[in-house]
Amino acid sequence: MLRWIEPMDSQTLSQITKEVCTAANKAAEFIRSQVGKVTSDQIESKEQNSLVSYVDKTAEKILVEALTPIVPAPGFETEEDTVENTRCAYTWIIDPLDGTTNFLQQIPIFSVSVGLVHHGKIIVGCVIDVMQNDCYYAWLGGGAWVNQRRIHVSQKTKMSEAIIATGFPYYEPDKLHKLTDLFRDILASARGIRRLGSAALDLTYVACGKMDAFYETQLNPWDIAAGTILVREAGGVVTDFSGNGDFVSKKQIIASNGHLHQDITEILGRHISVEQ
Repeated sequence: MLRWIEPMDSQTLSQITKEVCTAANKAAEFIRSQVGKVTSDQIESKEQNSLVSYVDKTAEKILVEALTPIVPAPGFETEEDTVENTRCAYTWIIDPLDGTTNFLQQIPIFSVSVGLVHHGKIIVGCVIDVMQNDCYYAWLGGGAWVNQRRIHVSQKTKMSEAIIATGFPYYEPDKLHKLTDLFRDILASARGIRRLGSAALDLTYVACGKMDAFYETQLNPWDIAAGTILVREAGGVVTDFSGNGDFVSKKQIIASNGHLHQDITEILGRHISVEQ
């Protein structure tokens, strides 16, 4: 059912979020049904270390069909380009299967990620932890939730106690030495580092306190749109590497519980230019 949501009230956003979760769960159900069924000749290589199969594309089509009626005349920004990518007053930002390599290897860490942007501001987010069958969601001003339970970021204040998540961009090998130097510095400062292979889940786990912070560079909008509103509505902080809000266009992100944000920003600054 089409609706106008200006001015954006919390009740309307809550109802929209429920519909988004229904759509995302439908895609997740399809993905679960295909685990272990994709053959090698059904896998395409978009670029080095970036794989796609019919599962990604079908899940995206499921999402586009289900999301289109929720808000009027929406645009779409999707990873698999099954629909023309256009920015409108309302735009759906979709990653139908974040963690495709994990999925293909039957490593049970992958997700469905859907964000709704209104005039450039993220107002709704939903991430499905597919194999755990957990639905994480948030809307602007409405808090962050998992399976109808409110979630919050952790309260750790010391890097020595923190678990930090990260990832590595494969298509900029000339910068890998800087990222590995940074990795060593973080590892020396924190309790541990995790590299899960799904940025959407990294952000979700920061939102619910499983991780204390996450940083990565060269991410796309569909990797982070839903997760960033989850972190912020759970009480966390999301910025670019310089500590400012331009994390989408700069393709660099720090998400944390807030207490550790300055420490991580300072460590990043020793290794990577904020303009990169």
